[in-house]
Amino acid sequence: MLLALCALPALSQEQARIPDAQVRIPSHCFAVAQGIAQVMPVSFASDVAADYVRIHFIDHASFAIAAGGKTAVTDFTGYTGMRDWVPDVVTMNNAHSTHWTPYPDPRIPNVLPGWATEAGPAQHELDLGVMLVRNVPTDVRSRWGDDVRKDGNSIFVFEAGGLCIGHLGHLHHAPDDAQYASIGRLDVVMVPVDGGYTMAVSEMSEVVRRFRSSIVIPMHWFSGSSLRVFLSTMQTEFDVVETGMPSLDVSLRNLPGRPTIMVLTPEAIN
Repeated sequence: MLLALCALPALSQEQARIPDAQVRIPSHCFAVAQGIAQVMPVSFASDVAADYVRIHFIDHASFAIAAGGKTAVTDFTGYTGMRDWVPDVVTMNNAHSTHWTPYPDPRIPNVLPGWATEAGPAQHELDLGVMLVRNVPTDVRSRWGDDVRKDGNSIFVFEAGGLCIGHLGHLHHAPDDAQYASIGRLDVVMVPVDGGYTMAVSEMSEVVRRFRSSIVIPMHWFSGSSLRVFLSTMQTEFDVVETGMPSLDVSLRNLPGRPTIMVLTPEAIN
């Protein structure tokens, strides 16, 4: 499946975080999005082409992201489906037990918790060369919804292949202007669409409109009813592609010309 392309000037190699880079590259996610990129459904594997990022929906809010020989897993619960697979980095949010584990594999070299501790809000800017992982803290409601836990969640941003990929985690409120500025542009965004545990679909839809990302990947849906409500709400403004597959390869050069919701089917890595 190949989406329609809209030709725009591509970012120069100096601006893109690419596998051959030998020096530290500053964040490129605060510039106006340019370039075109390609989206094609594939199965998750290690043979990701240069300048491409592979995104695989494992389950619930967990995605595997692969680029330039590095791999990350979002909202890591200890489960990926692949026995004895060790990602280079995992991110976690502990708003609910389905978004983290207190016992990550000790062989994982980089474990990034997204919640505040006594030392203060989580602050991460992990540079793996071909992939930069950073976070923007957000508040969460208490279990009963009558209190606020400050900086209890993080929006994690993965910069790779010239792309800015955002995972909203267990987002409980719309980001404020300062948070939007800290996040920067998002070419791809993973969005919780459960309709209540995080935010109402109407509220989350406004967040999606504000980001205006080229690719929106719904996550954190249960029976699928809230997913249908989200798609129905957005289909007049966004193209909707139900891929029937768990993975996408994405390149900056061929992003869809019109904002597109790409529905992935969760599947454990095998």
